[in-house]
Amino acid sequence: MNPAREVKTERFSRTEGKTPAFVEGEVQRLLGVVETSTHTGLRDRDLLGVLAYTFARIGAVVNLKVEDYYPSGKRFLLRFTEKGGKEKELPVHHKLEELLDQYLKAAGLEKEPQSPLFPAALRKTGKLSRRPLVRTDVADMLKRRLKQAGLPAHYSPHSFRATGITNFLENDGTLEAAQRIAGHADSRTTKLYDRRGQKVLLEDLERIRY
Repeated sequence: MNPAREVKTERFSRTEGKTPAFVEGEVQRLLGVVETSTHTGLRDRDLLGVLAYTFARIGAVVNLKVEDYYPSGKRFLLRFTEKGGKEKELPVHHKLEELLDQYLKAAGLEKEPQSPLFPAALRKTGKLSRRPLVRTDVADMLKRRLKQAGLPAHYSPHSFRATGITNFLENDGTLEAAQRIAGHADSRTTKLYDRRGQKVLLEDLERIRY
């Protein structure tokens, strides 16, 4: 018998997640400071771009191969392998498509379908190996790029998920579509990433004037 079973505890519920979301203009600022004169710079910009335009989980992004970016009709798709080995295909935003095409051509990856889409760097040469990045590599890279852009260090790769979902909903996207894009099994999980309430609350609080 569990002696703690009958003990009543305080109920706790959360309507918004803890992941910090970028504020307006910060994602563009972050992408804009990444130099594109090297293969690693192009890789960093495009990896952050995939996070921004698909709000995919970082684990799915680092597992992408070149062949997972492929044409379907007039548009390109990205094929992600999500939790539990589930595959998810998403149409690529036209801006992201331009970035990826430039990157793959410059890095010579377009002819290597089995290569990681975002491989690790060859030390400080500015060139790329064929070893895939891992999540900690991306977290470290993001910290460097945030510092370079003069942005707060508390953002993480997951922040793009909260930012993307909020931005999508602000621009008249539906919760059901956001749920599908994010790959959530339950729409209540998607709602946790919606930061629109924070913006409304801030506007209301600014009405306090002494």
